[in-house]
Amino acid sequence: MASVFVLLAALLAVTPVRAEDVDVALVLVSDVSRSIDDSEFKLEKDGYSNALTNDKVLEAIKDGPIGKIAVAYVEFASSFEVRTVLDWTVIKDRATAKAFVDNLTTAPRSFWGRTAISAGIDQAVQLLAESGLTATRRVIDVCGDGTNNAGREAADARDDAVKAGITINGLAIINDHPVSWTFAHVQPPGGLAKYYRENVAGGPGNFVLEVHDFHSFGEAMTRKLVDEIASVPVGARFATER
Repeated sequence: MASVFVLLAALLAVTPVRAEDVDVALVLVSDVSRSIDDSEFKLEKDGYSNALTNDKVLEAIKDGPIGKIAVAYVEFASSFEVRTVLDWTVIKDRATAKAFVDNLTTAPRSFWGRTAISAGIDQAVQLLAESGLTATRRVIDVCGDGTNNAGREAADARDDAVKAGITINGLAIINDHPVSWTFAHVQPPGGLAKYYRENVAGGPGNFVLEVHDFHSFGEAMTRKLVDEIASVPVGARFATER
């Protein structure tokens, strides 16, 4: 009998746990640097929550070949200020979406530092690599209101993610009335959306959405999620949401 247990233990040791199959493994990477105040942080959270429970998004999930997506949520500020706030959650219906949203809404803000978009991307890449999920598509959504000003270059982190088969999409929140000390950060030459296209977004079908106020964040996020979950090859494009 003992030998049977030894054999079973050996088989379990070499047999991998079956990964859960999902249509999309998505990491939401959110900027919580000091250029985003508490009211804007709340509007970001509300936007994510409204989008994830939107009927169009839930319908897109349901219509997928598998009918499930997996979502994780990361917050970043400076290069040493990055945190996985919510680990992987499988969303397949309104109930599972609401459970994720409830946890997202109640989670406290993580940081207030500078802006290391690269650190957020790197954390998301690691999460995807260690997820144990089998996903048709792996996507990172980066949301922020400024350029990378800490850590390694955002484009280098983007390039490493793309080489790993990951698509990065962007949501550039435009501050049309910045204070003087943040002007160059939130309004770089050519605009923040241009910066995101050139330094953050990458991979097959990548796109950047531009939002001119935090109140339209939820609507833009809904459009973005539907595009990502539907997995229609639309090619790289730039869309503007006003």
